This record gives sequence, structure tokens and C-alpha cells, in this order.
Amino acid sequence: MHLRIEYRTHYAFSQPQRRLIQLLRVTPQSFDGQAVVDWRVEVDCDARLKRHVDGYGNAVTMLYVDGPIDRIGLTVCGEVLTEDRAGMVQGTAEPLPLPLFLRPTAQTLPDVAIAAFAHDVASGHGDALAVLHSLCTELHRHIRFDPGEGNPHREAAATFADGHGVCQDHAHVFCAAARLLGHPARYVSGHLWRTDGAVVQPAAHAWAEAHVEGYGWIGFDPANGISPNDAYVRVAIGLDYRDAAPVAGARVGGGAETMEVEVAVAQAQAARQD
Repeated sequence: MHLRIEYRTHYAFSQPQRRLIQLLRVTPQSFDGQAVVDWRVEVDCDARLKRHVDGYGNAVTMLYVDGPIDRIGLTVCGEVLTEDRAGMVQGTAEPLPLPLFLRPTAQTLPDVAIAAFAHDVASGHGDALAVLHSLCTELHRHIRFDPGEGNPHREAAATFADGHGVCQDHAHVFCAAARLLGHPARYVSGHLWRTDGAVVQPAAHAWAEAHVEGYGWIGFDPANGISPNDAYVRVAIGLDYRDAAPVAGARVGGGAETMEVEVAVAQAQAARQD
């Protein structure tokens, strides 16, 4: 599939800021089944951009702005060619050892309820791949997708107890359960082309990947109950949301801030015809 993505973020500050620093994990990379055709990061003010690769292998752009500044707009856009590989992730940079992805974090710490749920799912299967697919399916049933505003910093135990959440919540619970069962798992941020025709979305998408002996890394999207296909664009990974968040940063100047995000994901050919 040929996808075009446009990701706009707009910040406004109640008083001028003296300095702004943003860490952007918004640039996808090419690997088997995903080819980045074109990608740009644009800023509507005088800014310095520095690019590097972080410890997880994510492409990172550091953004530096000297004030005074009371608002800033970021536009990230590009085109990506994708293939349906049944969730299998191959050809990616893997600088870290597998045991790292068994490490729980504050957002992916399993409680008694998640542990009982995970063991119950695993008890019906002997094959690791079948266990993980079942885990994805059962979490999709157990946690209702809530399209409202979510808190990406919410802990997995709270999401599981509430029984509803956004895609980031589903990914955290999946990682918590998979790691408890002994399967390395990681959080993934990216984009999803929606088949319901909703081109404009309020945020990026999130899912998880787990490592299966003999197969490698495989993606699982419990928010939708499937493995990623050619409608998905993979951008960044980490142990949880904090490691893969599209935007993080700091500012000097005090006051309050507001942030508006709009993500548009469409098939490139259709976008040109329109």
C-alpha cells in the first residue's frame, strides 16, 4: 500500500518562552515490508534540527528554538510503501539484547489480575505464537477501545481493572502480560490507515511486538485484535510509551501551554486525485 501521512502539532504558550527543546520520534525507517519514499520535518519558525539514532535504533530529531516565542507549529509529512507480512518484523536495526525486553516498567508492571489473565490464556496453548495471538485476541475482548482522550502514562494494571482504554493502554497491557509469560515484548508507535474512511485522526497509533523463537519479532495490535498489516506504518519502539513517544521536551519561560495534534493517514494515490 502507498500511504501518505501528515502529522501536525501546534503549541501555544500563555507567555513567551525563552527556549524550547523538543525530542521528536516521528521519522519511520525502511525495513522489509516498509519503504520510506519521502519524509520531511518542517517547523514554522527559526529552529535548529539535529538528527541521530537512539539506543533502540529509532530515528530521532532534536529541535531547538530560541525565544521569545509564544507559539510553534510542527508538520511531519511523507510517503511510505508498505506490504502485508502478517505482522512479521524483519530487517530492522536491533542494537539491544532480547533480555532487555523482558524488563517491566512502571507502565507495564503486571498485577495479580493481569498475571491470572495471562496464565489463563497461556494454559490453552503449548505453542508460543499461538499464546501471543490468543493474548492479543483476548485483550481486545477484555479492554474496550475508548476513542476519548487517554492518558498514555496510565499504568497497565489500572487499564486492565477499568476494562477500557486507548491504543497505548492496550499495548502496555500486552507487554506486561507477554513479559510475565517469558516473551520479550516492546511498545511500538506509528500510524494506521483506517478502513472506515477516517483520514484525520486525533493522535498516532500504538501497538506491541513480541519475540518468538524461530520467527523473530512479530507485531500484535490488541486495540484491533489483529497483527499489523500493510495499513500500518511503524515509527519507533521502546519498553513503553515514554521510550517511543512521538514528541517529548522541555521549555524555559513558565506559564501554561496548550497542544493540538492532528494526524492524517491516506492512500497516496487517492490523496492526489482529491
